[in-house]
Amino acid sequence: MPDPDQNPSPEELGAASPPAVVLFSGGLDSSTVLAIALEEGFQPIPVTFLYGQNHAIEVEAADRVAKSLRVVPPLKLELPFGQIGGSSLLGEGAIPKEPEGGAGSGEIPSTYVPARNLTFLSFAIGIAEARGARDIFIGVNALDYSGYPDCRPQFIDAFVRAANLGTRDGSTAEEPWWRIHTPLIELTKAQIITRGTALGVDYSETISCYDPTSAGQACGVCDSCGLRRRGFEDAEIPDPTRYV
Repeated sequence: MPDPDQNPSPEELGAASPPAVVLFSGGLDSSTVLAIALEEGFQPIPVTFLYGQNHAIEVEAADRVAKSLRVVPPLKLELPFGQIGGSSLLGEGAIPKEPEGGAGSGEIPSTYVPARNLTFLSFAIGIAEARGARDIFIGVNALDYSGYPDCRPQFIDAFVRAANLGTRDGSTAEEPWWRIHTPLIELTKAQIITRGTALGVDYSETISCYDPTSAGQACGVCDSCGLRRRGFEDAEIPDPTRYV
């Protein structure tokens, strides 16, 4: 956990620190991104979504991590993905186990949620425009990931172009306005864990599992658990995850 003497509170940061919207689920990656935003001198506006996900217990983790990093509580928004469907994360079928070749080695898994990051980033842009920010942080990763198409650099680049065309701030600026930060996009899971550990992220407070118990224990066999477990092994850092 960060030393309170070394990490200023949002009140101490004051207006000198520019605001940044941080998409924040309470998982390993987004918690690392939140710490990176702080390190880079931003005043984070963490945003967490309740979208009908099986693992909604991650929202409780988001509250704990935000408190441990001394940032404001996450803004929680509800989205009707559960009414839309199309994903095992929304209760349609069983959560698949990690492929035999390792997480991310197969086709796009059933845990893909249609247009999730597209929607999340759209809300992030709206929040940023309403609150006078121009920076958005998101923890997408294109190396150790499950193969989701909305985690790739090409998607982020295309989204930025669309946001600059379709918003007031973007369309009236003399230069490209929106800045979407993807500090993890070219890192391995081990590198992410090493970076976050150096920044004081308490990974015991985070949840990555797609099928956790009601007590927050990780299943240990889903794609996300496989990526997380192997990341700690490769980083040679003790894994604080509570597995079933």
